[in-house]
Amino acid sequence: MTEFHDFNLHDAITRALAEEKYLTPTPIQAQTIPTVMSGRDVIGIAQTGTGKTAAFALPILHRLAGKPRALEPKTCRVLVLSPTRELSGQILDSFRAYGRHLRLKSALAIGGVPMGAQVRSLFHGLDILVATPGRLLDLVQSNALRLGSVECFVLDEADRMLDMGFINDIRKIVAKLPAERQTLMFSATMPRAIAELAGQMLRDPVKVAVAPVASTAERVDQRIILVDRAAKPEILVEVLRHETVERALVFTRTKHGADKVVRRLVQAGIEAEAIHGNKSQGQRERVLAAFRNGKVKTLVATDIAARGIDVDGISHVVNFDLPNVAETYVHRIGRTARAGAEGIAISLCDSEEMAFLRDIEKLIRLTIPSTDRRTQRERSAVSANAPSRGFANAPGKQRRRQRGNGGSQQRQHGQPRNEQRNEQSRNAQSRHGPSRHQQPRRDQPRHEQSEHEQSNQSGIASVAFLHRNASPGRGDAQGAPRSTGHSKGS
Repeated sequence: MTEFHDFNLHDAITRALAEEKYLTPTPIQAQTIPTVMSGRDVIGIAQTGTGKTAAFALPILHRLAGKPRALEPKTCRVLVLSPTRELSGQILDSFRAYGRHLRLKSALAIGGVPMGAQVRSLFHGLDILVATPGRLLDLVQSNALRLGSVECFVLDEADRMLDMGFINDIRKIVAKLPAERQTLMFSATMPRAIAELAGQMLRDPVKVAVAPVASTAERVDQRIILVDRAAKPEILVEVLRHETVERALVFTRTKHGADKVVRRLVQAGIEAEAIHGNKSQGQRERVLAAFRNGKVKTLVATDIAARGIDVDGISHVVNFDLPNVAETYVHRIGRTARAGAEGIAISLCDSEEMAFLRDIEKLIRLTIPSTDRRTQRERSAVSANAPSRGFANAPGKQRRRQRGNGGSQQRQHGQPRNEQRNEQSRNAQSRHGPSRHQQPRRDQPRHEQSEHEQSNQSGIASVAFLHRNASPGRGDAQGAPRSTGHSKGS
């Protein structure tokens, strides 16, 4: 398919696309739209910014337009689940934009706002409901919503759902859905838990893979600045002052860290705002609006809050903290260089994040150009034991060898204090027994990465077993055969 009119979508949808100036579908749209229109289940692997919202919204709208029916109270025909409030709002905006010439009822069900208006919107029934898992369960448990009439179920950003701990909520929701439905799942990566969930939810799905997670946008100019941890705020200020910034998205690991970075930027005369889970829904919407219209050029965000940020014209992505999961780096820098534009991704990397940097370079199979801004003392301390940054190295094995080096008095990656604490702890245990308060450091990469390497197998290959599992899927109890020539539940 080379143009949208080749899909033979409903005339009202085609007219809306022309008004939005959408002419040529993206690769995931070209592969997904005909499949969804045929009624098949779909599992799609696609990064942020590939156009996957339109890939499922357009065929769903086509189905609703072609098969109108009277709505039942407290029900919805289409249910879309997403991990964050911002992303849910943007998905609903897309449905309303593409379906502006259709008489469809749609609503949003998200936390952070009073539930009363959402209950009222559901009272007479809806065509489309876009929701976050927690608020959806609240509505179901309060008898404001029944899920027995859902014809099409969409699970978007499934891997982020797993990261945020929503997996059990999703299982509860799926258990309340009718067996005869069409299910669409989209994820940037495919960890084992999500692949297993897909095996339970989807029936004979068509698998679509676009832009595997190990690839980064070709138009993104990636740079690393090696820094001392304490110097990060000053170097961030310097970067934002000297770069030609249209819009900059700065990532931090924690909510407290985001607020702290904003305070430092404001002190330096740089207008900035933070967005994270501790902000109210109203605050988050005002900040995003200011960022979109250019009143605020620098937005500081955590990964979870940024999942719903879909803003064109982001010229710079800055990793104030490197992510401890390599795939997250790819998602972050994908916020820039959209729609054919060019972008710049700058990462500030201190000695404790060198392991994260090696894992990132191993994933994307690229050694990112770096500038060393560390002090001589820090540089010497790190270089004494640090392995090469070449992406072909196996950082996990190197870390295990380092642990076994009894002659080394300094922990790898420039963390001598941690080794000293371990020695003191062992001495204390020999005298008094183990301390019940001993816990690993939050930013310690070894255990976290080893778990990730075992479970987060990215790419479509990790769900190949779906065809090998002879499980017929959710229709077992009914024994109903699956028709692939038309939409289920129609």
